[in-house]
Amino acid sequence: MRRTIEPHDALRLLNGGPVALLTTRFRNETNVMPAIWTVSLSRRPPLIGVAVNQARYTHDMVRFAEEFGLSFPGRDLLNHTHYFGAVSGDNVGKLELAKLATFNASKISAPLIDHCLAYVECSLQDALRVGDHTLFVGRVLAVQVEEEAFDETWRIEDRDYRPLHYLGLDRYAVLGERLQAELRTTDEGAIELAESQDERERREEEEALERERRKREGEDES
Repeated sequence: MRRTIEPHDALRLLNGGPVALLTTRFRNETNVMPAIWTVSLSRRPPLIGVAVNQARYTHDMVRFAEEFGLSFPGRDLLNHTHYFGAVSGDNVGKLELAKLATFNASKISAPLIDHCLAYVECSLQDALRVGDHTLFVGRVLAVQVEEEAFDETWRIEDRDYRPLHYLGLDRYAVLGERLQAELRTTDEGAIELAESQDERERREEEEALERERRKREGEDES
């Protein structure tokens, strides 16, 4: 049954992408926050958009530093990720209190957080004010991934290497299954629906039985 919800709840319908821990460094001060509103903007050049609330301490640090890093955590950093979003860097040094290991990025001054699944380093290409957020447009300078976590797409076979996704409030999730789409068309160009898993298994079983029948018949003839 359908029901009506508040307009601002539409934002949570769009949640679910991988969380990134955004790190920045300005005037010898380092900060981190979970970035949940991220988007791919361009392939050439490679641009990533990150929306940051203008009231966040990270906001001005990104604006003045003109660069930022993104570290993509897995489920083992769930509680740390939530902590980074609940506490302001204006009051405490979140990275120091969290006691998480960091390492030096290759292209930017901000550190990256160790034991994550992937890392992206960006210079600030543009900053666009959008409502109560600023869309920081980052130009990708360098990318690193854990091989067990990413191979052209997120792999997700190993539960320890699945990226953490934010659903809203204090709720998170990880991906459970990677599906591969199949697209077939008729000679006229119309779309044919791909086989379901059950249909595929049934067809493969029938083909195996047919091969076995032909093999037996060939043996009988000989």
